Amino acid sequence: MLGVKGAHPTQPAENAKSLARIICATVMAGELSLLAALVNSDLVRSHMRHNRQKMVLELSVALTWLVYSSVVVILLYFLGARNHDYFAKRGIPFTKPLPWVGNMAPFVFKQQSLLDMFVGMYNKFPNSKICGIFEFRNPVVLIRDPEIIKQVGVKDFDHFLDHRVKIDEVIEPMFGRNLFSLRGQKWRDMRATLSPAFTGSKMRSMFGLVTECAENLVNHLETLNEQERTLELKDLYTRFTNDVIASSAFGLKVDSLKEKNNDFYLMSKEISTFGAVRSFKFFGYTSFPKIMKFFKVQMFSSEIQQFYRGLVQDTMKMRDKNNITRPDMIQLLMQVRQGTLKQEDTPDTKDAGFATVTESSVGKVTNNRIWEDDDLAAQAVLFLVAGFDTSSTLMCFTCYELALNIDVQRKLQKEIDEVRSENKKITYDIIQKMKYLDMVVSEGLRYWTPAGFMDRICVKPYTLIDPDTNARIELKPGDGVWFGAAGIHRDPIYYSNPEKFDPERFSDENKHNIKPFTYLPFGVGPRSCIGSRFALMEAKALLFFILAKFTIEPSERTPIPMKLSAQSANVTAEKGFWMYFRPRNSTS
Repeated sequence: MLGVKGAHPTQPAENAKSLARIICATVMAGELSLLAALVNSDLVRSHMRHNRQKMVLELSVALTWLVYSSVVVILLYFLGARNHDYFAKRGIPFTKPLPWVGNMAPFVFKQQSLLDMFVGMYNKFPNSKICGIFEFRNPVVLIRDPEIIKQVGVKDFDHFLDHRVKIDEVIEPMFGRNLFSLRGQKWRDMRATLSPAFTGSKMRSMFGLVTECAENLVNHLETLNEQERTLELKDLYTRFTNDVIASSAFGLKVDSLKEKNNDFYLMSKEISTFGAVRSFKFFGYTSFPKIMKFFKVQMFSSEIQQFYRGLVQDTMKMRDKNNITRPDMIQLLMQVRQGTLKQEDTPDTKDAGFATVTESSVGKVTNNRIWEDDDLAAQAVLFLVAGFDTSSTLMCFTCYELALNIDVQRKLQKEIDEVRSENKKITYDIIQKMKYLDMVVSEGLRYWTPAGFMDRICVKPYTLIDPDTNARIELKPGDGVWFGAAGIHRDPIYYSNPEKFDPERFSDENKHNIKPFTYLPFGVGPRSCIGSRFALMEAKALLFFILAKFTIEPSERTPIPMKLSAQSANVTAEKGFWMYFRPRNSTS
């Protein structure tokens, strides 16, 4: 080992460390001198000034964006919440809303189905006849009392003539010109024009088209083996309603059970499906209709509109050219165009179902207005829009209840068997006379209301008064009201044990106990559903032909209890309506 001269031989490590410290100190001193020289140089000082200026600029930009963003957020908040004191000022109980989505948050954020949300809104204030809710940004008066519903929906109907959502007639004529969307005098004229098309006599002539589709469905079921007879009802029944509408409204022969992806069925599905984009457009039409119109935003694509416009107009031309007549909606619309569809002298109300809407005086006025081809085609499209999903929904839920309430199903099958044994051919009049069938369908409509509420828009200044609290709301044109149909249908005040599926409520002995304006499956007043007769005929025909041959039973996949889907704008089961169809001549 090398030593250091004069060092003690036992201290070599200490000497090495001392030497290292001396060297490091010398190097560091040199580096510090160099660093000091660099810092004092003009180049380095300029670079540091530039960095400071850059940092100040970036900080200034960030702060500016923060201020602007904060202002935008605050403005958006106040814009979305600007009406939130509407009911508080008027002494009306209401549920605290969220900005922009109002009280629709449970549905918007997929927490609850629309039907469950509507029932929840109704139940929120059990001691109030009217209460406040927010349909997105719009304050809406929810009417819970049947007497006030009668006052607003019938007696003072002229003050509440229209629906809120208005689709532009020019941008989307197939949807903006149909009966549901029309407003004011034009709606009155169209209602009066179409009313003769939905009488009992017209349904009688269309009945064969409906039964043809029902028998086709039953024939399809009979071809299935045991493993194949567990079916999802929503898919099955939407195919049935699609084929009924294709035949009855458009004059088309379609078999959606065999041709599963036919064009008409795919278009029908497209119209009835409300995905995220269409739901956002609907929000725009309810909250900013003028902006939507300015930017010409369409709820439905031009392709869909051209499909149905061409279908109706081509069928009319073909029938005109070849002198073809058929008992369907196209033929009735052609009579409208020719001015030959007239009011009946004696409206057919014999054996009408309990839920059947009685036409008001609005629909009985003689009208000579000349309609354009698009006006007429739009009514055929309405037939599809109004009937494709709602009718299949009624059938799904009614069959679900029949499967769970086997005693009810057996009683209905007994009535069907008796009718079949006495009649070789089933007619519209025979179906209409079946009391228990009508009771079952009426109860299905009560508990599983396809439309959870009915909306009206004030068109003339109106004072709405709660008779219990004397609270007054001065409604102006554009203000909205809702009739809480789903909540009323499940209210124990009006229906004992409302959660029970009980067709006996509608028996001859009991139906007089149902208070007027507490049963609203097809709406109320002059603006109620014009197609109630057709919807009831369709549902009854399907149930008749299916239950004549099959017993509907729960399968392993049947949801018990029922849980509604929060993902769909339509009322449907979360996991589908899975049922087993057991042939009645089978004991397996």
